[in-house]
Amino acid sequence: MNIRSTTIIAVRKDHQVALAGDGQVTLGEKTVIKHGATKVRTLSGGEILAGFAGSAADAITLFEMFERKLKDHSNQLVRAAVEMGQDWRSDRYLRKLEALLLVADRETTLVISGSGDIIEPDEGVLAIGSGGSYAMAAGLALLRHSQLTAREIAFEALRITSEICVFTNDRISMIELS
Repeated sequence: MNIRSTTIIAVRKDHQVALAGDGQVTLGEKTVIKHGATKVRTLSGGEILAGFAGSAADAITLFEMFERKLKDHSNQLVRAAVEMGQDWRSDRYLRKLEALLLVADRETTLVISGSGDIIEPDEGVLAIGSGGSYAMAAGLALLRHSQLTAREIAFEALRITSEICVFTNDRISMIELS
């Protein structure tokens, strides 16, 4: 049975970066087994924001690995992400991990995947997970057509997503850099 979780969104606006995640963990297609999971955290002494979508055990492994990469590369987000993507893609054990990482610092937002993809958004919004498409659509609309802050956009986009996606709830965890 698949455990499905999550929607994570990063919003960048006016020198602020907010990263938010919902709290729902779903077992199979019908059972919510946790409402208040925390899927976002800060790394590198609060200088890097990170969130995951996928298996929690896999994500913890990836958080720890990414934090080591950041340390090895003096907290250079892009360099650490490239190294992480290369290792993740080439390592037989790591390739089996089922998760995505969304990471951000003061200048850059990236998604890192197990296939070696390192993706930077065209605009100030990026989202992953079961409700990622909904959150990204809502976030882009709010970014383009409102005066809300990065934090407010991330929160409202997740709230809207929770009304649409059955794998997303409105128990939102938020972290930010300003």
